[in-house]
Amino acid sequence: MATMTRDAQEAHEVIAASRLIDAKIKELNDWRGETLARIRLLIRQAVPDVIEEVKWRGVPVWSHGGIICTGETYRNVVKMTFAKGAALEDPSRLFNASLDGNTRRAIDLHEGDGIDEEALKALVRAAVALNASKRAPARPARSKAEPSAG
Repeated sequence: MATMTRDAQEAHEVIAASRLIDAKIKELNDWRGETLARIRLLIRQAVPDVIEEVKWRGVPVWSHGGIICTGETYRNVVKMTFAKGAALEDPSRLFNASLDGNTRRAIDLHEGDGIDEEALKALVRAAVALNASKRAPARPARSKAEPSAG
C-alpha cells in the first residue's frame, strides 16, 4: 500500500477544504453564499497563495503564516473575523463588530451591504504582514553551560 508524501497530503487537504467551501457557498444559495463567494475571491486576489481550510464545524478559514480570517455565515450576517484584527490598522473603518476584545475584530456584512474591495484587500494583506512579523525566530542550539569556577 502506497502512502502519500507530506506535500501530497497537504495538497489533498487544501483541495478538499476548497471543495467544502464551494459546497457551502452552493448550499447557502442566497445572498450569504454570494457574499461569502465575493469575500473569498477578494482574499484570493489579495493573497494568491492563501491557504483555505475548514475548521470548527464547517467554518471557512483563510491562512498565510497563521490565520488571516474566518468566514462565518449566520441567518442575518456573514461575519469575517480577523484573528489578530485588534493589532491591525483599519483606516477605512471596515471593522464593525467584536470591537471590545483584545485580539479579534470582525466585519459583519448584511444583505445589501457593499464591500470596499480595495480596503478589504489591504486589510487582508496587512493581516498577512502581521502574521509574517510575528513568526518566532528559530532558536539557536543551546550550548552546555560552562562549569562555574568556584
